[in-house]
Amino acid sequence: MPKEVVATPRGWFERDKYENWFALRVKSRHEKIVADSLENKGFARLLPLYRSTRRWSDRTKTLDLPLFPGYVFCRFELFQRSQILQTFGVRSIVAFGANPAPAAPEDIFSLCSLVDAGCDTRPTQYLATGQRVMITDGPLSGITGYLLKLRNSRTLVISISLLKRSVAVEIDGTSAVPLDLQPAPLLIWHRPPSQRIA
Repeated sequence: MPKEVVATPRGWFERDKYENWFALRVKSRHEKIVADSLENKGFARLLPLYRSTRRWSDRTKTLDLPLFPGYVFCRFELFQRSQILQTFGVRSIVAFGANPAPAAPEDIFSLCSLVDAGCDTRPTQYLATGQRVMITDGPLSGITGYLLKLRNSRTLVISISLLKRSVAVEIDGTSAVPLDLQPAPLLIWHRPPSQRIA
């Protein structure tokens, strides 16, 4: 059976490279330990990080924190799940019912592209509606997400539907083309004039 390939502006990629990735629920603040343990066992793992500056009364420190706290992505076959579950810090495999649910290959491709490009990312709220776009040039070409306009910059939000979590990255200087012919309605709530804060 021939391998399925997907076209992106960057070229072609083999879809099966991004299949069989599962989200693992891990103990709080054990994401890096679990990712290293899985790598030592020979499994491909994905732990996207972002930089955050934390200020205390006596110092400021820059930390690398997980984009998806409490989760690590790992590529494995279902018959290997006992090895995964025996890894220190792993609580469970994200599943629907009794069957582990794989992440969408497009989501894994987008996350891998973000990690490879070294973009300044940050966690954001999950979006279920909005304009779905694909980046056509620059280091992020080929990834898809939801486009938002925040003040003077454009932000691409990549939503991982399996986890109901999202990642945001600013995309000034890159081109985005809509994937949906008509954007989904975005509901905005306006505070009545009597409740506005002065």
